[in-house]
Amino acid sequence: MTDHWPSKLWIVRHGESAGNVARDAAHASGAGTIDIQARDVDVPLSSLGEKQARALGAWFASLAPAQRPDVVLCSPYLRARSTADAVRVEGGFAQGFTEVVVDERLREKEFGILDRLTRLGIEQRHPELAATRQLVGKFYFRPPAGESWCDVILRLRSVLDTVSLHYRGRRVLIVAHQVIVLCMRYLLENLDEARILAIDAEGDVANCAITEYGLGKRSNGAAALMLERYNFVAPLEKARTPVTSAPDENMAAR
Repeated sequence: MTDHWPSKLWIVRHGESAGNVARDAAHASGAGTIDIQARDVDVPLSSLGEKQARALGAWFASLAPAQRPDVVLCSPYLRARSTADAVRVEGGFAQGFTEVVVDERLREKEFGILDRLTRLGIEQRHPELAATRQLVGKFYFRPPAGESWCDVILRLRSVLDTVSLHYRGRRVLIVAHQVIVLCMRYLLENLDEARILAIDAEGDVANCAITEYGLGKRSNGAAALMLERYNFVAPLEKARTPVTSAPDENMAAR
């Protein structure tokens, strides 16, 4: 069977978080650590992040009911769940939608012992790891007790298996993190290390930006999800909500 994909797939990064704000402050002051006390899973949206999430929800609500998401998968991290909840409250989900499915495989990349460190902090406290990362590259580098991009991709392969098995023909929204957006592109578009890192180097995924795929066909006639737009921020611009694209609080180690 070749048409096992959803009819539409949106992958969205969460709104600006308190961690994004703390990270910016740490870099501005030249600090080695990021001053935030909550666990990464518990970091909330900033006030601007809440506005961004509502603007995203209003944009989905402006679509015809038959074009809105009817399946929502979400990272368990608070900033992602709050973004998904805001979209729901604004009426951005299809009529009859019942719940957001939280999936731990969509969680943020784990940074291990480099958690809460800026790039400067990593160089000062773990110079050997900074050197190894430089040599190996971010795609394959795995910090102690953390994950590489390849580790994230491994768990996302099973997410796509779940999507293709259970949500054929549906309209699926995934709310997660910057690295999830990029690694999903790697998988769905059959990219290689060089190409996905080049996309990453072009600029960060904006908070509440939309990456959208529609069902189409490859040259061999096989059904596939085809990229329609990436880093789409018109919903925020339409609502006159500031667009932010700072990396997540641990992204110096990303």
